[in-house]
Amino acid sequence: MSIRHVPDTVENAKATPEKEQPYESLGLKAEEYALIREILGRRPTSGELAMYSVMWSEHCSYKSSKKYLRQFGQKQNDKMREHLMVGMGENAGVLDIGDNWAVTFKVESHNHPSYIEPFQGAATGVGGIVRDIISMGARPVAVMDGLRFGEIDDPDTARVVHGVVGGISFYGNCLGLPNIGGETWFDKTYQVNPLVNALAVGALKHDDLHLANARGAGNKVVLFGARTGGDGIGGASILASDSFDEGGPTKRPAVQVGDPFAEKVLIECCLELFAAGAVEGIQDLGAAGISCATSELAAAGDGGMHISLDNVLLRDDTLTAEEILMSESQERMMAVVSPEKLDKFLAITDKWEVEASVLGEVTDTGRLFIDWQGERIVDVDPTTVAIDGPVYDRPVAYPEWIDALQADRAEALPRATSGDELRAQLFAVLGHPNAADPAWVTDQFDRYVGGNTAFAYPEDAGVLRIDETTRLGVALSMDANGRYTQLDPRTGARLALAEAYRNVAATGAEPMAVSDCLNFGSPENPEVMWQFSQAVEGLADGCLELSIPVTGGNVSFYNQTGDTPIHPTPTVAVLGRFEDVDLRVAGGWQDEGNNIYLLGVTREELSGSLWADAVHDHLGGMPPAVDFEAEMALASVLQSASKEGLLSSAHDLSEGGLALALVESCARFGIGARIVLDELLQRDGVDVTTALFSESQARVIVSVPREDDVRFTLMCEARKLPILRIGVTDGDALEVQGQFKVPVAELQQLRAATLPSRFGDRVTE
Repeated sequence: MSIRHVPDTVENAKATPEKEQPYESLGLKAEEYALIREILGRRPTSGELAMYSVMWSEHCSYKSSKKYLRQFGQKQNDKMREHLMVGMGENAGVLDIGDNWAVTFKVESHNHPSYIEPFQGAATGVGGIVRDIISMGARPVAVMDGLRFGEIDDPDTARVVHGVVGGISFYGNCLGLPNIGGETWFDKTYQVNPLVNALAVGALKHDDLHLANARGAGNKVVLFGARTGGDGIGGASILASDSFDEGGPTKRPAVQVGDPFAEKVLIECCLELFAAGAVEGIQDLGAAGISCATSELAAAGDGGMHISLDNVLLRDDTLTAEEILMSESQERMMAVVSPEKLDKFLAITDKWEVEASVLGEVTDTGRLFIDWQGERIVDVDPTTVAIDGPVYDRPVAYPEWIDALQADRAEALPRATSGDELRAQLFAVLGHPNAADPAWVTDQFDRYVGGNTAFAYPEDAGVLRIDETTRLGVALSMDANGRYTQLDPRTGARLALAEAYRNVAATGAEPMAVSDCLNFGSPENPEVMWQFSQAVEGLADGCLELSIPVTGGNVSFYNQTGDTPIHPTPTVAVLGRFEDVDLRVAGGWQDEGNNIYLLGVTREELSGSLWADAVHDHLGGMPPAVDFEAEMALASVLQSASKEGLLSSAHDLSEGGLALALVESCARFGIGARIVLDELLQRDGVDVTTALFSESQARVIVSVPREDDVRFTLMCEARKLPILRIGVTDGDALEVQGQFKVPVAELQQLRAATLPSRFGDRVTE
């Protein structure tokens, strides 16, 4: 017979100090549980234990990474702060882009849920990051995603791919948000640890900016949006069933369930609440649900709050107090509302048919009190929950295996000795999943809904129009390369930054800021912590060298199977500004008869390359060197040339080197090219395999109308930027003189076949 759940009250906790509690099952260490008892001066109630366990988790507290993440705030200069309105520590960073406009953007992970239940895991990842944007007072205007799956031919990969892509397209398309870019990668390192890194961007006027905190004693705390259910609870079910319910363990879905239509209404409701001045602040309910929202709002405000869980609107009235606290039901927000504006607030929520309930009020007690069925079940200092959790200095160890890995250089591998062999290696690269045309994925996303998308896939950076009148806009790119970071984590992180920066610059935009998502193995593995420390240091130093700030992001640890971590994969998103999006530069040639120039220097840098993987199934050596001075010089020329209308196209060189950049430039509009490499081989002292497949950085190929040739070459020479004419846009084939000639249609078909051959025909109207 099931007995009604009896709450574990504060008084009961005081009276039963010896009671055993399942702290280990909730992810807490013995020393952490002891610290909680020390903070409270007693054992925690089950509700308090629920709150501390989730808020002190890696996901919420950053307890293993905080020591290193501080570098992003410490390594700054005046230029990095020039346009920064809101930095790290808030729901999302905010940048002034001029004309009284601001943009907010952030990338976060939803990795583990997307393996357990790919569709809902990915869908709710989109929903969560969009709510972060709403809470800043901004209207969400676009999303992006960085996706990494396991071996493409593994039987389980299709399950994850179909679910993740379906979840993202379902949620984003229903919200009416264009998906303007991202990445899709396949590697066995992600086999049971897929990475789903979701980005959202929003636009707002300066006066519309809002921060989430609970200030003003007597102000009301209101929960609004969807009702609270039993989804996404995870560990709280252990608390709810350990010894409180003789009926046995409760069964709750560990992955949240999303409703994009409810979120769409919530977006409009929040924006009207902000516009009407009906709220002091709004906090999204994401990870840890009410536990997180109440403790963070109170800690960021006047320090006190008193709420009653009896007032929470439930869709499952069997939920225990702990489950209500921990539920991660989606499409919920928490607002702080002054009493005199409560009627206005409720009138607006009623208009949008959004349910709302007053849970309690802000106090000046410095305590977070939570009641349930007339009993006090939480009495804590909210700062100890949300801010002052444990911070670890984890052991760090240089990996024993890395020296041998770095010594095994791809530069020593056999290279092509004939045109036929070179053509075969090109086809091997183009047939690799990471060189595939991702249209099977991107065609499932609405890329142009809203009418303000200027660029989306197949461009390497998305471009959005923010103001239709002035044509003010932004460009966004997100990039990562776990192969590089496995070889050298510091350089790998800097390479991700360099590529995202270069992709934005290639459109003609001025790079302004960074958001990052740092995906690593277990922090309890000293070798992983060494990788993490190196990557963060490299990224922070790189941002300082480029003078662009990190505005926010997240850390995802425990991406590993048994003792085997994934390749460290820091995803870096760069946002840039356009004064006029009409001056954006496309990534493929649009006309025949244009000269093709290679900007930058090619070096013998094949280690970690797509060529090494596709042709030799090899990973070893040192990744390409990074030169941020060269990247800035290149970006400066691209921005100036864009403003003067000198470029017909610009395409960065990264994975796949010059070969893949040429193929993608041809494939974009079906126009071929005649390429001559002789002068490049002589100037840079490289062989033809290196010329085509090296992944040296700070390089871009551009196509220039003949009438603008002189002005453009003089611009490059004046700024001492290496420039070399390597060919002309012409015909319907890609010809590398003296080596091979392949019809553009054949190149397109080869790349287009990879994903449909594994996952079925593309979804079409």
